[in-house]
Amino acid sequence: MVISGESGQLTGRGLEGFYRNGRRLLSRCRVRVAGREPIDVQARMVTADRARFVGAVRAAPDAGPDPDVVVERIRHADGTERITLRSSAPRPLRLPLEVALGTDLADLGAVAAGNPGREVPATVHDAGMRWSGPAGHTVVVGAQPPPMDALASAGLLRWELELPPGGSQTVELHVRADSKEASKSPGRNTVRPFAVAKAHGDDSRVGPLLRTCIDDLQSLLVRDPAQPSDVYLAAGAPWRCGMAPAEALAAARMVLPLGTRLAGSTLRAVARTQLNRQGREFGHIPGPLRHMGAGLPPSCTGIEATLHFPVLLAEARRWGLPEQEVTRLLPAAERCLRWLRRATDEGTYLPDPAPGAPLRCETQAHAHRAAVLGAELLEAYGRPGGAELRQWSSELRLRFRQDFWVDDRTGGRPAAARMADGRPITHLGSGSASLLDTGLLGAGAYAPGLLDKVQTEQLARLLGGPDLDSGWGLRTLGAKEDTYNPFGHRAGAVRLQETAIAAAGLAAAGYEKKASSLLVGVLAAAETLGYRLPDMYAGEQRTEGGAPLPHPAACRPAAVAAAAGVHLLATLAGVRPDAPAGTVTLVPMSNAPLGEIDLTGLRVAGHAFSVRVSRLGLAMVEEAADVLQLGVRAGAPTP
Repeated sequence: MVISGESGQLTGRGLEGFYRNGRRLLSRCRVRVAGREPIDVQARMVTADRARFVGAVRAAPDAGPDPDVVVERIRHADGTERITLRSSAPRPLRLPLEVALGTDLADLGAVAAGNPGREVPATVHDAGMRWSGPAGHTVVVGAQPPPMDALASAGLLRWELELPPGGSQTVELHVRADSKEASKSPGRNTVRPFAVAKAHGDDSRVGPLLRTCIDDLQSLLVRDPAQPSDVYLAAGAPWRCGMAPAEALAAARMVLPLGTRLAGSTLRAVARTQLNRQGREFGHIPGPLRHMGAGLPPSCTGIEATLHFPVLLAEARRWGLPEQEVTRLLPAAERCLRWLRRATDEGTYLPDPAPGAPLRCETQAHAHRAAVLGAELLEAYGRPGGAELRQWSSELRLRFRQDFWVDDRTGGRPAAARMADGRPITHLGSGSASLLDTGLLGAGAYAPGLLDKVQTEQLARLLGGPDLDSGWGLRTLGAKEDTYNPFGHRAGAVRLQETAIAAAGLAAAGYEKKASSLLVGVLAAAETLGYRLPDMYAGEQRTEGGAPLPHPAACRPAAVAAAAGVHLLATLAGVRPDAPAGTVTLVPMSNAPLGEIDLTGLRVAGHAFSVRVSRLGLAMVEEAADVLQLGVRAGAPTP
């Protein structure tokens, strides 16, 4: 990845630089033409891995106020940069082009902490520069055409370029790591595990949003070192470029409308990390701790990943994951489900691993969904354990509705958690949206949830209220809570993953107006962000003519955010496939919040699938496999 300001100059300040595998290969890359830095004109993302910077220079002595040389820099994340000078001067120009380079070969963590260390001395190497660090890391910058001069002490490469009137000259730089660290990126043209779907309709923003989300997903693909043919999504750049099992599984689930190849690949990669040593943790998928804000200790994302695994496998099967792949992955899903039953054998609820840890609302929702979908998956393949999971999930529903629901004068709310002494944590947050994400069963039906009908209606009212709905998306903590902080990533910021889950869950439960508000808010935010969604931004209330405030610790691009964009647009059509039964049901949003929309190039049962939703909220299938039996409902059921 590459990070720079809008000038395109890499100054060595802050996070700026070329990075590969978490190491800064180049921290400085400053261009000067005729002894001056170009005037900034424009900076634009072309694709997720390519940016274009344009500057201007007044080169001729009698040019007056108008620039007569344009400096264009096309930068690729793979370490290639093309610098082109174009002259509009009426006579030939001879211009010196200088590129000053430098690096500290620092680890990203050290750079982020403000301790990158000193620059490494350079040596002249062939047609460029070479740097070697004490830990054996080496980087080489080559140039074509070769420079006329190279000064190692300053890391300076210099050319004398002849520009005829209307002419141009180009210099190309190549940054590469000359060490054991090879890029794990699969490359944009070698692997594409999802369909290149398209969207268009009355709202012109849907096309750029889907296109950018797919582009970001492609840019975040990483090969599994244990099996390079398998890829998964890195959590996000710049902070989390490695495997994060919970986020990788969640993102793969949200992009199932683009096909099942990513789901299968991600499941295989995650299964290799599963603990297979006999004991209490047998079947558990390890994962890092996640900060949960004030009042709650960090949560274990390994629990979340372990519960996501059977859910993704079950739903991928509904979307058309080939039977042989399901059969191959089923043992790992069984181990996850056996871990779940062992972890709950001393009580109804699934606790955090630490002694005295709270019982979290989100964890119970994940566990319930895993049990219900896991039971159906096991029974479909004649495997034991389904009846036990069904009985436990039924008991969990009954207990949860009593123990986790906190009555108050406004109608009540689900507790965010219950402490070891039974005391409820009652703050209102976006985590409760997981209660609406019940999971897809057969015949286009959703699984039962932990809440009853009245409680679901009250939760929908809370999620759609001004405390949580910022106008840009769902806050992680209500604005009236004592610990609310619009920049708190679990205390008030808007997180795209929870917003998409809430919108889809509200739509499926029939609360389309509230779902529409969240969807339209994210689309408005996406427009101000160039359609590249970060995983979070500040939860400040939306105002007319405003824009969401960026979060300084956000990842952009981020896997769950890009996947959330796909999930939100797919929610408009309500595609509910059952590939094993050869059916697909459409339950579109009947209020058509974005007017007419066409989604083309989706994938169901391994074949192209295209659908149109009219301004009246009616869905029409325009392309589908001949083997599929189609069913269309007028809209979500009214509560």
